[in-house]
Amino acid sequence: MTIGNSFKRFRKLRGLTQQQVADALNIQKSAYQRYEHDKVVPAATLIIDFSSAFNVSTDYLLGRSNNPAMNP
Repeated sequence: MTIGNSFKRFRKLRGLTQQQVADALNIQKSAYQRYEHDKVVPAATLIIDFSSAFNVSTDYLLGRSNNPAMNP
């Protein structure tokens, strides 16, 4: 699974629009779309920001875990 697929899966599971996710990350919707469509690989800092904004683990976003919970 690609990072873009993970972003998309997460967004849809939460019932969010691309604009809502982009707003939460403080980026343009078009930038978020490029990440979701695997046209651009997000920087580690964006992955961390995504993780923090939505309270999910980076491992979940990277497809390394099916558990979205952050480690204590």
